Amino acid sequence: MKITNGEKLIILMLSELYEKLEVRGEIEPDFIRSAIFSNNTWSIPWKYAGIPFDEQDTPEIVKEVLNILDMWSLIERSYGELTDDEKAFVEAEATPFGKDPKFRGFDGNNEAEYMGTASFLVNELDRFSEFKERYFNSHYPMVEAYNRMLSIYEPIIKKQHYQSLSAQSLVSILKELVHPENRGKA
Repeated sequence: MKITNGEKLIILMLSELYEKLEVRGEIEPDFIRSAIFSNNTWSIPWKYAGIPFDEQDTPEIVKEVLNILDMWSLIERSYGELTDDEKAFVEAEATPFGKDPKFRGFDGNNEAEYMGTASFLVNELDRFSEFKERYFNSHYPMVEAYNRMLSIYEPIIKKQHYQSLSAQSLVSILKELVHPENRGKA
């Protein structure tokens, strides 16, 4: 959604009036303010799908973060479904990332837009509820590693028709967290 600076100011002022007058309607002034202040105005048509907004393209960073969150959601769920022996296999084969793999977020200094998008999707749009209450700052860059993981994950998940990942598939995906230059070093 493209909103001019003047329109942002008007919307923010209306949101404040809406709240001050305690108007109870379908529009949530806190959400609107959050979307504008965080520059996530793309989310307004997502939240209010019943309003016939003009068709818009989803920003590329949002698509990328959605793919990463989808992947991690299935990784965590699949890992949780493994037997103890399968978990031990994943831990041993995907060291040091195979023990109870969890989505770590993005680097707050260098990947702040990714971190903010993930947090907004989870906390404001109530998507990926399994990541609620998580701290999205990994404190080190992760986008490159996540994209390596996606390059392995996407063909696997399409081949198995979006079913849970096997222990071997988890190992293959999680190994991508290790930078190629550091593989084979002990």
